[in-house]
Amino acid sequence: MAAQSRLVHDFRFTDRRQASGITFVNRVVDDAGKAYKLAHYDHGSGLCAADVDGDGLPDLYFLTQLGTNELWKNLGGGRFVDITTRAGLAMPDQIAVGCAFADIDNDGDPDLFVTTVRHGNRLFENLGDGTFRDITAQAGVGYVGHSSGVVFFDYDGDGLLDLLVTNVGVFTSNVRGPGGYYVGLSDAFFGHLHPERSEASILYHNLGGNRFKDVTRELGLVGPSWSGEATAVDVNDDGFPDLYILDMQGGSHLWLNESGKRFRDATAEYFPKTPWGAMGVKAFDFDGDGRIDIFVTSMHPDMWVNIPPGDWAAEGRKDDSSRVSGRMFPKGKAGFLFGNELFANRGGGRFEEVSDSVGVETYWPWGPSVDDLNADGWDDIFIAAGMNFPYRYGINSVLLNDGGRRFLPSEFVVGVEPRAGGATQQVWFTLECRGADAGHPLCEACAHPESLQVECRLDGAGQLTMMGALGTRSAIALDLDGDGDLDLVTNEFNAGPQVLISDLAQRHPIHFLKVRLRGTRSNRDGLGAQVTVALPAGRRMLKVRDGKSGYLSQSDLPLYFGLGDADHVGAIELRWPSGRRQSVAGPIKADQTIDLVEP
Repeated sequence: MAAQSRLVHDFRFTDRRQASGITFVNRVVDDAGKAYKLAHYDHGSGLCAADVDGDGLPDLYFLTQLGTNELWKNLGGGRFVDITTRAGLAMPDQIAVGCAFADIDNDGDPDLFVTTVRHGNRLFENLGDGTFRDITAQAGVGYVGHSSGVVFFDYDGDGLLDLLVTNVGVFTSNVRGPGGYYVGLSDAFFGHLHPERSEASILYHNLGGNRFKDVTRELGLVGPSWSGEATAVDVNDDGFPDLYILDMQGGSHLWLNESGKRFRDATAEYFPKTPWGAMGVKAFDFDGDGRIDIFVTSMHPDMWVNIPPGDWAAEGRKDDSSRVSGRMFPKGKAGFLFGNELFANRGGGRFEEVSDSVGVETYWPWGPSVDDLNADGWDDIFIAAGMNFPYRYGINSVLLNDGGRRFLPSEFVVGVEPRAGGATQQVWFTLECRGADAGHPLCEACAHPESLQVECRLDGAGQLTMMGALGTRSAIALDLDGDGDLDLVTNEFNAGPQVLISDLAQRHPIHFLKVRLRGTRSNRDGLGAQVTVALPAGRRMLKVRDGKSGYLSQSDLPLYFGLGDADHVGAIELRWPSGRRQSVAGPIKADQTIDLVEP
């Protein structure tokens, strides 16, 4: 445990949402509430961060299914104000899923892409002052389907950011429910057994001039469906970003980028076994060996087991796939791993799965946010988790990195758990059992609450109040208050967010370096750049600017390097997406943001 280790762990996160002024509340469709069914609506929505108006402060964009997405401007001092309408980013009842900020036109400000379920994906151009205009039609990216994750990357090295949109598959009918959502199919979670429901993810090539072209088939990227997320990672170190695409009802796939001209499925060459039911992914160098590893969180295997609360040993083990219906695996189970995976990059195209030995198995995980939460020079992991109604509460995890050797569970040590006030549930929905909802199956069931796994209350007037577990869907790690340590912001499912502010910098003298990139020949964001910081003692820390942070989410901010006790760095080395290499000689003073421009 972290509390008995030498790790820096005597700091705490405190939820400052009320003080922040943020009043956003995530609202979900009935298919995740009183009409609950096993459909992909309970996968929720993401959030994204960027400095939209160039004032040097990170702003927050929260997504929701019903109601509208909201953009909250950072005023400094921990305070925020809602500028959604003024910014032109309101999207009422659009069933929003994923988002990403990126500078698609290399004009120096972050533009925004948002995915939805059958309400059309949207692209917004930043006009330079933090206001946006909808350019979806002009850009040609308004696909209408069951979209999910967003990845901006430059696959061909032309200096323009291309776009991958992951699509889940057809899990809805044509019946409309309250708020205009499309009601989920009763057998949505068996959709992968129906080839006609497949919905391929889309790769768009940036043509310049705010125009994109669908090149999915042209580049050979057409593959299995049911993809919720993906990431760009250069697995063979050839300078061209490859794609690792998850499958929430099958196995993940690695698509190798062949010099920006084609993609081919190279999964079997690199990963003899792949995660089944994967949700989130992050590529990072967890062990400090200078090679990028791949961490995958798999939630769907956990849905088939019912671990009692407090059985931490069981939550830390891989799932027993024998409990899962064989019908879910038309080609058998032999090629799958059931649970989280950490693929350690051993070089030469070889990856070794080490999740159990380093301690990163968790329960009901969605996506990982990875960064150095205690500023000791080793990247840690925050995992958003929980399944909400009708399941029990599941904790969010904080895994502190013990020198690249193992990860130590620390959520209760650093104050992420328990939540403020010890809360684990909330009112999920109400029913009028003697009125409009008479005959609802839960009305009868709630008369015998001992038969239910969740808490319900039925009063004398026939009103049923159903409780549901709290649960986080997505999160980002960033220095929200500018004090030099990293904070956490979450998007909860059917609830308001957590704004978890760290007091590390108040408790310890910490050292850090923030690196902000500006491409010239490369894309201006420097997405895809590899940055290595050399410490005075000789250790080298590698990070890739990939814009990814958590499930369905993104944090387009400076790269953060915790420096431990070092008050300066010896040098910085970069490999830009264009292939150019750059060295910045030291000593470089710590505790600052350094701007690096591609020569």
